[in-house]
Amino acid sequence: MTINSSALFQFFKYVVYVLLGMNIYWFFDEESTAAVLQFSNGVGAADLIEAYSATIDTAAWVVLLLMFELETYVLEDRQFTKPVTWSLHGLRVLCYLFIVYAFYGYIQNLAFLYEATALPGVTDLCALLPDQWSWAVTLDEYADITTATCATFSDTSAFYQFRDMAAVVDSAGLKDIRYLAWVDVINAAVWLLVVLVLEIDVRLQERNRFEGLALKLSNTIKVILYSLLFLAAIYWGVKGDFVDFWDAFLWLVAFIFIELNVFEWRKEDQAAQAETT
Repeated sequence: MTINSSALFQFFKYVVYVLLGMNIYWFFDEESTAAVLQFSNGVGAADLIEAYSATIDTAAWVVLLLMFELETYVLEDRQFTKPVTWSLHGLRVLCYLFIVYAFYGYIQNLAFLYEATALPGVTDLCALLPDQWSWAVTLDEYADITTATCATFSDTSAFYQFRDMAAVVDSAGLKDIRYLAWVDVINAAVWLLVVLVLEIDVRLQERNRFEGLALKLSNTIKVILYSLLFLAAIYWGVKGDFVDFWDAFLWLVAFIFIELNVFEWRKEDQAAQAETT
């Protein structure tokens, strides 16, 4: 049996896309658990972006990724009628609005972490019992403080409480969580720059102007941006946040596919122009 390398490549690409879609559930599951503690009176409409920033962000990015896939690979040039073009652009604008909205949510989450205050009069986590308290294991991940675990979380004698939450952490843990939140903000900002550059690439390619200085400048900027995203993925991997690491890795792979789509599209246009001259 002969394996078609092109078909295998496409299969692998769409497997990655499906895995990214599954990440929407993993983020929702993680953030739902954290939201129960952070919003004890329930998540209101105004709190949605702060409670589910990663879920909203990932969902919008998955739709946007599919839009890029349609435009750079699936659809032929002759299929870009006005209704199709306007539909693609309209969906993309909607996705960008949600992505920027999610970016604001990451900033809100970061600001929330800086509102943590020292917990007075508590030098031992076991003193919090029998009340129901949680320990902040990492960003958006909490563990119940029980008689069996209260002495295992930290050996320090100073703790911090998150605003309006029965959740505590020590100074080292708070520092790590804030760093992770900063990486979320920086990562989201860099991805916004990536798609801005990619949008420019696609528009230039549509006009057969993605050449020379424009091509070199685009490639240089993207090397820098993708390097920052790679460093963010490494940081999540080192800090043990597997969901964020796995998500970052898959997105890098997915956008490599989009870059290859644009590259093949450019080659096809060059070949077509060569045949007409």
